[in-house]
Amino acid sequence: MNKVILLFTAALLFGSSAAIYAQSEVDAYKYSQLDLTGTARYVGMAGAFGALGGDISAMSTNPGGLAIYRSSEVVATLGLSVNDAKTTWTGIETKDSKTKFNFDNIAYVGYFPTANETGIIGWNVGFSYNRAKSFNRRYRMVGANLPFSLSDYIALMSNGIPVDKLRKGEEGGYDPYNPDNGISWLSVLGFQGGLIEPKPGSNDTYERFTSGNVTNSSMYVNERGAIDKYNFSFATNISNIAFVGATLVVTDLNYHLNSSYGENFNTGDILNWDNTLKTEGTGYGFNLGVILRPTDFLRLGVAYNSKTWYKMTDTSEGAASTLLKTGGKDDRLSEVTPQLMSDYEFSSPDRWIFSVAGIIGQTALVSVDYEISDYGNMKLSDAYGNALAEDNADISRDYGIANTLRVGVEVKPMPQFAVRAGGAWSTTPAKQSFRSGATEVFTSGTTTNYSINENTTSYYTVGLGYRFTPNFYADLACVYRTYKENVYAFSNIYSTGEPTSQEPVNSYSIPATLKNSDTKVVLTLGYKF
Repeated sequence: MNKVILLFTAALLFGSSAAIYAQSEVDAYKYSQLDLTGTARYVGMAGAFGALGGDISAMSTNPGGLAIYRSSEVVATLGLSVNDAKTTWTGIETKDSKTKFNFDNIAYVGYFPTANETGIIGWNVGFSYNRAKSFNRRYRMVGANLPFSLSDYIALMSNGIPVDKLRKGEEGGYDPYNPDNGISWLSVLGFQGGLIEPKPGSNDTYERFTSGNVTNSSMYVNERGAIDKYNFSFATNISNIAFVGATLVVTDLNYHLNSSYGENFNTGDILNWDNTLKTEGTGYGFNLGVILRPTDFLRLGVAYNSKTWYKMTDTSEGAASTLLKTGGKDDRLSEVTPQLMSDYEFSSPDRWIFSVAGIIGQTALVSVDYEISDYGNMKLSDAYGNALAEDNADISRDYGIANTLRVGVEVKPMPQFAVRAGGAWSTTPAKQSFRSGATEVFTSGTTTNYSINENTTSYYTVGLGYRFTPNFYADLACVYRTYKENVYAFSNIYSTGEPTSQEPVNSYSIPATLKNSDTKVVLTLGYKF
């Protein structure tokens, strides 16, 4: 059995340096998620605008809705969000929160009528900036009497690597951090920081640095950044029956992570493991959409949102330190990796949106959207466009289809005043074996922690709108989002090297439960002309 483990880990670690430093499947999922964002009217109705149109934010889902406009318009949206995170790890609860002010949206729509009564009645063009995703959150977790240490995990991940490959040479000599060596920096940092050491009589199998048991562990994670989308749209109205549109989407992604993990042992020994990660990416995609109006009170919509094709750059750095108490003497080791930059390509999953809406005169409307997306179609490639086969196989194995249902209602008790409400529910695309920890997860760089969505993400929204003049209006909305994740400080490792095995080998990570709840208030000011 040990021979199988050694062969498996050696094949993994010595495969290729591109694969070693590639982004992981959990990060691919993180960069594919979008929030419920847009104008306050759009948010107040939970984004159920696929068959309605007539709102700037429709460019981000069904651009056919742009053709509903009968005038030109400019809008701007501001938002204030509060993220509350509660973790439970080995029965210990910890809470944290983070508040952020955002400039969420600014947009312009131009309407150009043709004076025709049938055929092409009008043309519309639009531009919008929209904050599609916010990464801002902060959480802490504290656990007690965990069965295994991070050093156990790194020791097993390092088995099969000759110890001379992890040692630094004399000044100007061998550098284990040289990416051309094809050695995982996770193993190098673990060895140089004193977390692992060779087993007696061996030069390529490892064990933890201490014989003590873990009495308590703690982890702190701080995330920030956003996905910003710039939409350039074109739409046309055909005989007031069909509304057709297309959007070119340019995307800017930035993500920053700071994580700190520590363990204390009953022998007085201490382990610390810190990481920083900065991800920047630019991408492009397109949206196509149609709205049909068979009667005055019914509208039907269908839209296709393409993949977003990204070029990405990761910049990362890790730090490790240990304190080993021997014979009353403190032995300390610490290490910081060089800064690593890695370029790669990534494509998010595409989406189909099917919609229906009912219009009750000038007093009320109800709208429903159903969205389907296959996260198993996420793809990672190296900087030259060559597919990262192992990473993509992990994605196909661990992720599947996510379904989203959005429902929105608007009622106008008087012509200038509107009340809105809505709800949205998105199922997790993570497969059951993945969520239960039965899959070994390979993270990128020296960052070992990761999270997996455990259940449905739910949104509940309310909103108000008031038209001060025929041209000027203001909308206000509040959205509450809640979802649960499992957070792992490091992955399980399985005996056979096969991810379907349920039998751990010397390393098992107990996940923490992370309950996220976000409250966001948005204000939109608009002017029609």
